Amino acid sequence: MSTPIIPRIDPLKLRENVYFSLRDAFTRGAFAPGDVLSLRSLADQLGVSMTPVREAVRRLVAEGALVDTPSRTLMVPAFDARRAADLKAARLALESLALDQAMDRINDADIDQLEEILSRPSTSTTGQPDLVANHDFHQMLYGFSQSEVLLPMIEALWLQYGAYLNLIISTPASSEIDEHAHHRALIAALREGRRTDAHAALEADITRSFHVLLP
Repeated sequence: MSTPIIPRIDPLKLRENVYFSLRDAFTRGAFAPGDVLSLRSLADQLGVSMTPVREAVRRLVAEGALVDTPSRTLMVPAFDARRAADLKAARLALESLALDQAMDRINDADIDQLEEILSRPSTSTTGQPDLVANHDFHQMLYGFSQSEVLLPMIEALWLQYGAYLNLIISTPASSEIDEHAHHRALIAALREGRRTDAHAALEADITRSFHVLLP
């Protein structure tokens, strides 16, 4: 298992920062299904003591990103086809609702911000999809919905989905994907207010990744 890159954190607001740093790593697909994690290793990477990491891990276990095994080992949940299918269905439902609400509020300046994400230099050094840009694009898009109900639910789904995303980009086919094709189609639809086409682009983007997991 390669060592995931987790940014070191500021000592101010230590407990929250540790949690959000680890949560972001999970959401971006830094860990794969079945990975076994060490509290000591996580603490060393973050540059903090064991206590805030232990507290953050408890929250991640409660949110389904980690499981505490009978041997007290922390593990990313193993791949499960039924769980993946549930995540797919939930993402399609909730993210479509967020898109609808975003389209009621979005303006040209907002769409420009989305476009800027796609034009950034890739953070990937392996030729695989840029998971940071992918996450930032979706997070910003749904943020325009301003929904206090949907946004936390979508974040929770992505927290569980991140490990499967890691699995997806590990496949040889991932390097052949035009990662922003559906994002660009979505932006074009947003520009012209074509709601049906925007939903079609979002659905295609979400289902494409799950096709790798659920052929």
